[in-house]
Amino acid sequence: MGKRVLVAFDESENAMRAVEAVAEFFTNDTQVTLFHVAPNTETLCKMNSPELTPYFKAQQSTFCTMEDKKKELVAAAMENAKSLLVERGFAAESISTRIEPMKRGIARDIIGEADSGYDLVVLGRRGTSGVREFFFGGTSQKILNASRDISVLIIN
Repeated sequence: MGKRVLVAFDESENAMRAVEAVAEFFTNDTQVTLFHVAPNTETLCKMNSPELTPYFKAQQSTFCTMEDKKKELVAAAMENAKSLLVERGFAAESISTRIEPMKRGIARDIIGEADSGYDLVVLGRRGTSGVREFFFGGTSQKILNASRDISVLIIN
């Protein structure tokens, strides 16, 4: 039986490189889950309070429309990633896609999912500057530092 691999996924080129690495380095009996943590903006989109600034109220629907569009982009990117894996010999039924709302933070939610029985987390490294990443940490750095019982593969 193959390994279970969790690919932390968004619509970026870095995420697609992570999928390509899985296709290249793993056998096609590997179980692959493409996993996206979506920021939970539902409360913000439904907010209607007299304390809100007029500027926020004017831009609120635009913001919420953009968030819906982002979810559509992620879902389409996941389908493209799944197609790439199938083209490379992975069985369609061994590839799953999941989009979950953020609960504790993107990195912590990915680690929480990884701890549910995966052998490896694969993710692309964002192109943040070294200084910014040193002070604030990127998602990939946070996952690498916080993962205790699971291996992490970061693709450049």
